Amino acid sequence: MKLYARPLAAALKAALRDTPVVCLLGPRQSGKTTLARTLEPRYAYVTFDDAATLAFAQADPTGFVAALPKRAILDEIQRVPGLLRTLKLAVDRDRRPGRFVLTGSANLLLLPGLGDSLAGRMEIVQLQPLTAAEQARAPGRFVAAMLGERLEPAVAPSTPELPLALVKRIVAGGFPEAVARSPARARVWHREYLRLLLERDVRDVARVRDTAAVGRLLELLALRTAQLLNVSSLGNDLDLRRETVEHYLAVCERLYLVRRLPPWHRNPASRLIKSPKVHVIDSGLAATLTGLTATDWSTQRERFGHLLESFVVQQLVAQAGWTDPDLRFWHYRDKDQVEVDLVITRGRQTWGVEVKSAVTATPADGAGLRRLAEQCGADYQGGVLLYAGDSAFALGGGRDLAVPLARLWSM
Repeated sequence: MKLYARPLAAALKAALRDTPVVCLLGPRQSGKTTLARTLEPRYAYVTFDDAATLAFAQADPTGFVAALPKRAILDEIQRVPGLLRTLKLAVDRDRRPGRFVLTGSANLLLLPGLGDSLAGRMEIVQLQPLTAAEQARAPGRFVAAMLGERLEPAVAPSTPELPLALVKRIVAGGFPEAVARSPARARVWHREYLRLLLERDVRDVARVRDTAAVGRLLELLALRTAQLLNVSSLGNDLDLRRETVEHYLAVCERLYLVRRLPPWHRNPASRLIKSPKVHVIDSGLAATLTGLTATDWSTQRERFGHLLESFVVQQLVAQAGWTDPDLRFWHYRDKDQVEVDLVITRGRQTWGVEVKSAVTATPADGAGLRRLAEQCGADYQGGVLLYAGDSAFALGGGRDLAVPLARLWSM
């Protein structure tokens, strides 16, 4: 399997220089272990996927930590959550930076009682599946350019991303193992990946009796990716209580399978929709769950439009990780059905991103961005309409641009 340069490595190195414990979190099979071990090859490596190691750490956490070398990588830390408190005591006795690198396939910040176990002693760095820029061996500077107002329309046209080539990127997703395979073999990998998560990892992060129901929920969420979350409707379709659906949804979030995108509002205005949007994080996994292949593009345009939106959201969230971790992400929709697919904020500064699968774009496609600009006033920094064409141009007389989707990985 190919090794990819991960721009997030710089953030990991910076954290190791001044923080005793650095925790690298992200979906299973996203490349966390590879990144940690290649970045710090001199560290001892311990994995809790090993049954004997896991049993030792669970039975005698104090003895386990005492036996560790001065610097170590502890892989899949979510499998032994009680160890975090023992690590805290060890770090309090020796606060040297870079003592431990933890990796986890569950979001510790979303696990009750664990997010603050090493408060002040640990920095969390989140690794996403491979972006299209990383797969293209490009630096992935689109978010940086957007924040720095360097997305100029007066540039040479990009090489057009033909619809089928774009769809292949979406269907491939970002897991390194899946990306390296043929489309048919990637679907087999996705199904096996999900089976293992349901059989093992789900029980690491929550008490779940019916793991198959979590899988059914994820299939429904894949069909509804990039749409408003309706928990009651999901419960009716699955014949589950609302509380159970909420619990299973939280499990999917903890395992980096789905992302809830909260609604943006400057003030709690009555005309704004308050429901979050839900996105399946990896578009390749979502395509497998919904049975979509690249050849379905011409007959399943609406479903691919939703999948494209989730794909773009994931690209921008991932790039933010190595560009500006303080960025926050939302969606905008009002009761006039005017919406913006993605709203990005830094403090009060606000940017908007719209996604369109067509190869043409017109100023009329920027209606949502203009409504967002009205809501923000002077805080609005500009907007981008990402589309499948080959030229960047201004959308009317404001600060909004139409920009080729290919800029996400070609800048």
